[in-house]
Amino acid sequence: MEPIETMEIKDNTFARQFETIVPEGLLSIEYSFQEKKIFLTKINTPEGFANQDMIDALLKNIMKLIIEKKFKLMPIHPKIVLFIKKNPKYKELLPPGIRI
Repeated sequence: MEPIETMEIKDNTFARQFETIVPEGLLSIEYSFQEKKIFLTKINTPEGFANQDMIDALLKNIMKLIIEKKFKLMPIHPKIVLFIKKNPKYKELLPPGIRI
């Protein structure tokens, strides 16, 4: 797995997605904003890509960005919900009343 610190993430605001390049191609997570909330809506992987550790590393980097910008997190995609369940320290990013 590529170390989290060296993962280069691009915030493609035009496509509304966070992107990183993996050997198989482009790995991205789509988002939308509403007020001070970021909705993570979809994970796009290259064909044949099955590296969950790389997806988790991308999500951890995105969580750091969310913390820095003081946004609240709305995980929409089931794999992102599962990531939050496996990493309960990120539950503090959820808005009041949202339970996972």
